[in-house]
Amino acid sequence: MRVAIVDGDLCYPATSGKRLRSLNLLLPLARRHSITCIMRGHGNDEENRNCRMFLEAQGIEATIIDDPLPLKTGIGFYARLVANMASSLPYSVASHHSKRFAAGVREWAAGRTFDLWSVDWSGYLYAVAASGACQRPDSVEQGVSTPLILQAHNVDSLIWQRTFDMAKGAFKRWYVWRQWQKFKRHEADAFRRVHRVVFVSESDAALACEWFGIDNGDIVENGVEVAAYDAVNPSAGSRTILFLGSLDWRPNRDAVERLLRDIFPRVRSAVADAALVIVGRKPPPALTTWVRTSPGVQLHADVPDVRPYLAASGVMAVPLRIGGGSRLKILEALACGLPVVSTTVGAEGL
Repeated sequence: MRVAIVDGDLCYPATSGKRLRSLNLLLPLARRHSITCIMRGHGNDEENRNCRMFLEAQGIEATIIDDPLPLKTGIGFYARLVANMASSLPYSVASHHSKRFAAGVREWAAGRTFDLWSVDWSGYLYAVAASGACQRPDSVEQGVSTPLILQAHNVDSLIWQRTFDMAKGAFKRWYVWRQWQKFKRHEADAFRRVHRVVFVSESDAALACEWFGIDNGDIVENGVEVAAYDAVNPSAGSRTILFLGSLDWRPNRDAVERLLRDIFPRVRSAVADAALVIVGRKPPPALTTWVRTSPGVQLHADVPDVRPYLAASGVMAVPLRIGGGSRLKILEALACGLPVVSTTVGAEGL
């Protein structure tokens, strides 16, 4: 099959759970099908170049449109949050809308034909729609439009519901509630605009069916390449707690803040030489400052390979209160025999 994949992020290096899933699905498929990826770069020329070279070495055609997302800091960020109150789209979807990226997909698709299109997040369906390559399943005769698949790494509405449950303060709770309602409308529409939705767990698929009444869902569970962790042997005597996850993702930030504020100080009071190692990409400046003033805590940002940190740890902590999908970091830990302590939210879907 000739397959076109539209992704709002790179899939290599696999420095996040989303990237890891995308890559683990992509590489085996590329051995049997003709895969073309068009991805959004985020201003890192070296990463863009390495991603393109890696995919092309696997026989995958790769196009990267470099178009960094708006920063989540400064007065401009807060101005955009305020402006979003007048938008029907949730902020995290609206902030990904890009005329440049949509035009790039349209130009790239011109004159090409594919057997299947796949979009890696509902927030990028606009780019495929702008290309004119696919139409709504209910708007054309059966078999006329090119099939369109949506990868649902999470049910975002569930994440925002949980964010609302954790929110403090009247205005923040109102704003988060509004984002939650917008996401419910957005996902209801997105799931119906595509031919199939691929969920990562039975619980996500069941929730989407219950909330949105869809009947076009499939399940492809998360997984890792177990052989890649055969040489990782965690130290049973290690007093190091590992937190692993993308630090630009709200649920992970909530979890790591909970570790720093509540959990690790209690562990440290009982085990004086306990250490906490936080490994993840794009940590916000406030977190970096917090770690510097926290005894026994280290932060390692944007590492190329997490396996040395898995090997040096005695346990992985997953204190998530907000989340959806399932956690690839838990699968990585189990693949090398590292014990895991998790909340039920952290371990759901597995």
